[in-house]
Amino acid sequence: MYVAATATVAAAAAGAEGLSQWGVCRELPLSAAPRAKTTSFHCRNFLLAPVSRFSIKPSFSCFCALAGDDVFSVTSPTQSNVDYLGQSTKGDLNVKVDQLDSLVLGGRSAFEGPIEEVARAEAGEAEDLLRQLDIPGPFSSRHSPRGIFCSRTLNLRSISAIGYDMDYTLMHYNVMAWEGRAYDYCMDNLRNMGYPVDGLAFDPDLVIRGLVIDKEKGNLVKADRFGYIKRAMHGTTMLTTRAVSEMYGRELVDLRNENRWVFLNTLFSVSEAVAFMQMVDRFDEGAIPAEIAPLDYKGLYKAVGKALFRAHVEGQLKNEIMSKPELFVEPDPELPLALLDQKEAGKKLLLITNSDYHYTDKMMQHSFNKFLPNDMGWRDLFDMNKLGPRTLFCPGKLTTRCYRPDVLIRKNLEFSLIHHVIVSARKPEFFQMSHPLYEVVTDEGLMRPCFKARTEKIHEAAVEFFAKSQKLIKKMFGNSPVYKETFKLSDESYIYMEPRGLYSGGSAHMVENSLNIHGDEILYVGDHIYTDVSQSKVHQRWRTALIVRELEEEYNALIHSGSHRATLIELINQKEIVGDLFNQLRLALQRRTKGHPAQTLAATNMDDLELTESMQKLLIVMQRLDEKIAPMLETDGEHFNKRWGFLSRAGLWDKSHLMRQIEKYADIYTSRVSNFLHYTPFTYFHSQEQTLAHDSHSWCQQINGSVVKDKS
Repeated sequence: MYVAATATVAAAAAGAEGLSQWGVCRELPLSAAPRAKTTSFHCRNFLLAPVSRFSIKPSFSCFCALAGDDVFSVTSPTQSNVDYLGQSTKGDLNVKVDQLDSLVLGGRSAFEGPIEEVARAEAGEAEDLLRQLDIPGPFSSRHSPRGIFCSRTLNLRSISAIGYDMDYTLMHYNVMAWEGRAYDYCMDNLRNMGYPVDGLAFDPDLVIRGLVIDKEKGNLVKADRFGYIKRAMHGTTMLTTRAVSEMYGRELVDLRNENRWVFLNTLFSVSEAVAFMQMVDRFDEGAIPAEIAPLDYKGLYKAVGKALFRAHVEGQLKNEIMSKPELFVEPDPELPLALLDQKEAGKKLLLITNSDYHYTDKMMQHSFNKFLPNDMGWRDLFDMNKLGPRTLFCPGKLTTRCYRPDVLIRKNLEFSLIHHVIVSARKPEFFQMSHPLYEVVTDEGLMRPCFKARTEKIHEAAVEFFAKSQKLIKKMFGNSPVYKETFKLSDESYIYMEPRGLYSGGSAHMVENSLNIHGDEILYVGDHIYTDVSQSKVHQRWRTALIVRELEEEYNALIHSGSHRATLIELINQKEIVGDLFNQLRLALQRRTKGHPAQTLAATNMDDLELTESMQKLLIVMQRLDEKIAPMLETDGEHFNKRWGFLSRAGLWDKSHLMRQIEKYADIYTSRVSNFLHYTPFTYFHSQEQTLAHDSHSWCQQINGSVVKDKS
């Protein structure tokens, strides 16, 4: 049951002489009431002559509450513990003890009978109800190209804040369009530098994410999870397996050696890699003029990087994209709704991007505003003003106008900024060190520095204002529960100032301090395996999510490759059986020539001719199998990329180096942020069982006369 929002607004308007003097407005989460259109009224700030205009949305600005609040309680941070999987129970919903007696017969059945039987029955009913509601079940969501895949168990209920990168995360670019134009600008700059680029064209199929540039040899390589190189391309020519083996042998890819190896962390790397590999061909041909020709491939890579860097820094590329964003951005109508669900569930949403203010604002407007309800703008999703139960104060003695609650004066005498939108963040340094923080104060992007200050005068004024506020508010509300809950002055009390909540620079440490949450209470979502995921995990211990848009294409490619891979595996298994017999016969022959008995009496008694002919036959079969298997292995994954195969695999059996990085640093990974819409903000993501080499598969072992089945 909802409390009528309009009644509260009407009461506020009727009491304008009281409330308008204060500019006090109680906020509740968006989930506390249905969405409604904005209702506005004017109120006069306490101790101020100017009039400020408040916009009140009845859906979250009134004293509304769900009837369920009387039945359930939410585990607070101070009451939380860890569950049997080591995850925090903060945010878990609990049934209030005093409500158990009121359970009807259906609810009481949860206490009756063995829990195994109760759970089995409830799970069956839950599956039926999900089907009736036309809601995908957890397993169908997981086994989908748009599933969210878990590397490390993650309880979303315990997450207090979710931070997002923007480029290739909150918005997805058309790779051919965006990277194609970046490539064009790079080639123009190379041409101006004197490099021969005529006749070259952007070919995104040359590279995939997760490859590694070998600046020393002018190669592009694909490594397995251990760093062994499985495939390689010199210039734009793929090398044979033998050539790869001869060139690299036992050499491993070591990403710590940045002087040689460059990991393609993101789709932004596509244009650079394509340009470099094409220029390697021109370098090998001797087509680059001697006066500008670099001494080696490292110098060539530096020249290409410089040309691409100029394309970004000079602003022509981004200006072109901002002028016609519809040509470069692939819209996702589900994305804003996914974030809205998270916001209404009480999550603090943060935008932390390396892009500048003008570009961020333009692209976010294009990608979000048309899909949001009730005339909301993208800034409303990241507006701390709309989050959680909190109180607005307009302290006239401290300011000249009414401020939104984005800067806190804490009782420890420090200014603390709420960083809910941060542009020009300079990641990865954002997670590694502190940089000056600036507030964006105008729509034109003008900024002013933000300072941490310790001042007794401001603190004294703040406390004095609180005291006066309490006295006058108490006259208006008396001893009502509203007063008791809303206007308590304690060590955790804050005065909210500053309006913008839009900043440039800063650091992750500032974000944690301003939100008063740390480490695994924050989930950061990005597309860059190093800048976004690795560094936030290593330095801040934030929980992490990686966006890999290519997952959808790879998932479908794996399905289409199913029959090919099944045939390939069958042939490999057949060779293993044939090969095992051949090796046993070879050992028997070896022992016979040395005058030793074979492994068994039957093998010892084999005729010499029979033994030799059997080995000849088996050897011919294995050689023919090799001739069949080799080209099939080469073409495995061609449904995803004809040169490099699958993104996540290196060969038929092993994981790629990229996949190893994902498993190490990303707690969850998925193809797009809007996939959260198919789950809930309260989902408990479980990591799947990891297969080990000594795991057994579908076999039975006879032990003491009983059959023991392996559960793998």
